[in-house]
Amino acid sequence: MNNKELSELIYPSLPHTAEEYEAMYPSRNLPEGAKVTRLGPSPTGFIHLGNLYGAFVDERLAHQSGGVFFLRIEDTDDKRYVENAVETIITSLEFFDIKFDEGATLTGDIGDYGDYTQSRRGVIYQAFAKKLLAEGKAYPCFLSEDEINAIRSEQESQKLTPGIYAGWSKYRDWDKDEALAAEVEAKLKAGEPFVIRMKSSGTPNVSAEESDRHTVVDAIRGELSVPANFQDIVIIKQTGIPTYHFAHVVDDHLMRTTHVVRGEEWLPSLPIHVELFDYLEWELPVYCHTAQLMKIGEDGNKRKLSKRKDPELSLDFYRSEGYHPKAVREYLLTVLNSNFEEWRIENPDEPAENFEFTTEKMSGSGALFDLDKLNDVSKNTLLHIDAQELAEWLKSWSEDYAPEYAYVFKDMDHLAEILDLGRHDARPRADLVYARQIMDFISYFFDESFKIEDEYPAEAADDAAEILKKYLDSYDHSDDNEQWFGKIRDIATELGYAAKPKDYKKNPDEYKGHVGHVSTVIRIAIMGRAQSPDVWAIQQIMGEAMVRERLEAAITKA
Repeated sequence: MNNKELSELIYPSLPHTAEEYEAMYPSRNLPEGAKVTRLGPSPTGFIHLGNLYGAFVDERLAHQSGGVFFLRIEDTDDKRYVENAVETIITSLEFFDIKFDEGATLTGDIGDYGDYTQSRRGVIYQAFAKKLLAEGKAYPCFLSEDEINAIRSEQESQKLTPGIYAGWSKYRDWDKDEALAAEVEAKLKAGEPFVIRMKSSGTPNVSAEESDRHTVVDAIRGELSVPANFQDIVIIKQTGIPTYHFAHVVDDHLMRTTHVVRGEEWLPSLPIHVELFDYLEWELPVYCHTAQLMKIGEDGNKRKLSKRKDPELSLDFYRSEGYHPKAVREYLLTVLNSNFEEWRIENPDEPAENFEFTTEKMSGSGALFDLDKLNDVSKNTLLHIDAQELAEWLKSWSEDYAPEYAYVFKDMDHLAEILDLGRHDARPRADLVYARQIMDFISYFFDESFKIEDEYPAEAADDAAEILKKYLDSYDHSDDNEQWFGKIRDIATELGYAAKPKDYKKNPDEYKGHVGHVSTVIRIAIMGRAQSPDVWAIQQIMGEAMVRERLEAAITKA
């Protein structure tokens, strides 16, 4: 039995050959320099910030170059599969406005290079495994778990690198021994379980200086020197399902992926992938190994974002809290490209898509994630979104994540007016951060959520009822801002308060307090808070009836 006969014995009746699949997945007809990128999440039930971070790089590289960005579901690890995880992946990415040109969707595949779900591409992987078997670059391995454990123990005792490689699986060189070849043939015909391993070309257990090396140019890290792989890694499991290593190489080639964006945790696997591309005689894509997302820990040192410790690692956190996609994208650009913030200062009103993103400006070391900075970026980003558009977005978010706020959306024009409060001042107010914070921030505009949160200032607490009565008696909704504040100043001086804070500061014994304490009593009665945007502007939006009702209720309780 030779290698060709072995491949036919293992895969006797596949629908297509490797060569036929090559013809079925032709090179893409794209402009010169166009990049083809993909996101390949696993449906494990947890989609995280790292996925979004990588997706954003993928999307920018493809769309800036006139290329293609597609979604592929990498579900070959059946043990980690979680029900409905694919739906979670797709809806999460949609929420953040990640736009794919082709790939998996909730209603089926879009594009000519599918199927875009790996578990449905089994015969394709088998065709290329058959090719490697026929060329003597792979072999069936019948080692049991007990045998593998025994090999590992022996390797450890000899202080050798653990694994299956030259000298440790008798099946590796089955074709050099007639008796062994007969044994392999008999086992296959008997249906005994086996895996298919790649027959590595590297030399095991040699120093870095002695090892053969490959030069790989990483788009982020520059030129990398990687050792030749010597591990006979599994490419097809006993179940017939491919491993990630093999599946992604086959798919990236057939789908004509030009740039592979993935985390730096995949760097140790690069020698395996280089060898697989070499064995299959395919051009290596450009790898872009992104830095791990880090944060400053409680001890003041950088640490990796943790699924267990950091809720902000999960995209569900941002969806549930209601971070606007534009704000998240804007912030990610500050993390991804060191020159983005300078560009933004020079182009305050330009859409982020106009920024020229480059892998050369990406950090090869830990990328620092800062939730406080995201909030600051979000404040500025929302300031540039039209109030009506923001209102519609909040409504959509509420329908999915917070239906208890339905009362806020009864009058969308009124809501837009509320959201626009202070945003066109000489020094615009940037009060809005994310949906839940916004709902809390504007809650005093609605009777359903209004509540008194702060106490009257001590300087004016004894006079609160009197202040509010005088204010209500003098209240005229048609007063302009100057007339309105003039009345408050008159009330303050009449009751023994300084007309200006600086007068009270100079002579505190001559006054009960100052006009600011008086206006705070009024602010708390109407808004329930000691801090808020301009009271006069708020009253104009609330309307006279609500203002009077709030004042009357406060007088009764004072």
